[in-house]
Amino acid sequence: MLGALYFVEGMPWGFQSKALPVYLRMSGVSLTLIGLLNLLSLPWMTKILWAPLVDRYGSARFGRRKTWIVPMQGLLAVLCLGAAAAAQSMHLATLLALIFAMNLCAATMDIAIDGMAVDLLRPNELGTGNIAQVVGYKFGALTTGGLLVAANETLGWSGLFVVTGGIVAAVAVATTFFKEPTVLRQEGEEGRMKDILGLLLVQIRRPGAALLFLFIATYKTGEQLVDAMFKPFLIDAGFSAAQVGLWVSTVGMGASLTGSFIGGLAASRFRLLPAVGVAAALRALPVAGVAWLTTTQPSAATIIGVAIAENFFGGVLTTIMFAYMMSRTDRRIGATHYTLLATIEMLGKAPVPLIAGPIAQQYGYTWTFGLGAILSLLYLALLVPLHRAESSAPPRNVVASDP
Repeated sequence: MLGALYFVEGMPWGFQSKALPVYLRMSGVSLTLIGLLNLLSLPWMTKILWAPLVDRYGSARFGRRKTWIVPMQGLLAVLCLGAAAAAQSMHLATLLALIFAMNLCAATMDIAIDGMAVDLLRPNELGTGNIAQVVGYKFGALTTGGLLVAANETLGWSGLFVVTGGIVAAVAVATTFFKEPTVLRQEGEEGRMKDILGLLLVQIRRPGAALLFLFIATYKTGEQLVDAMFKPFLIDAGFSAAQVGLWVSTVGMGASLTGSFIGGLAASRFRLLPAVGVAAALRALPVAGVAWLTTTQPSAATIIGVAIAENFFGGVLTTIMFAYMMSRTDRRIGATHYTLLATIEMLGKAPVPLIAGPIAQQYGYTWTFGLGAILSLLYLALLVPLHRAESSAPPRNVVASDP
């Protein structure tokens, strides 16, 4: 069920990030406007503002988290039909407004789904639970950003939204009949807004909290720096757009999904913080490999090998990190606290692609990718003080008592 829910919430992001730029360019929209598309994902970066409401309100009879999930799914399905009409009539302003609303629904849904996962997953289920999260979300994004776009000649852009809306509606029906297990509230979970905000403030002020936030915000910095410029590098090296798309987007996505699955299994078997460290160290190797490609005349085989390794270990690290974040969440305010950590994770990644281009323009690909590899290695230095801070911190109400 979690996998299906995360699949649905990944669909709007997949269309916005992968398919929408293609649609807009085919419609004659300027590159400047296309470059501003990330503003449509603003709800994902600001969802912490209304996350306490999701913790505060919910029907125990229908399902505390379903109270938010099912209406958001229904609204998302309706918005998809509206987007189909807007795409058919070429009303671009309406279409963009609808996609923003889709992201708002998906982000709100994400708060509640994460809260459900925190409520229900036992410590030994965090690994497999986050396989459902990461792989489900990626498959949702791949469906709207890749598979349905590939069927564009048959479906048309309007048909893409109709199919998406149908999938969302089907999952909404399944969610409605899914019996959400009742999780009894503990002392301090009376549901008053001041209690929720008070508990969140306690977590923010905890010893080592700032270090934890830094740890979460920077785990992808080096990788993002490389990923943002990898495709332009390959184009400048003389490879075709079709080759780059196949090697990086298609084969790379397959490796990322496989890595996410393996990472979830590892998170189920090993202590989470050391597992994050091992995965981060392994991820640094192919990041350095990308820098090495710039010093030689890369062949198709070496590019594919490095792309597979980089995406695979990136996927491994992502799932283990998300399981670790969930293990650090105070389950009394599961939706709010995990949303805070997830927002920090997203905000930490967001600025990196914006600075990658100027760095590559000024210093070249080799220095840019080399910096990415160095940052990936320096990140490992955060493991020791974080472990010390968590070892000396007083116990708290988390999903897992010892990550």
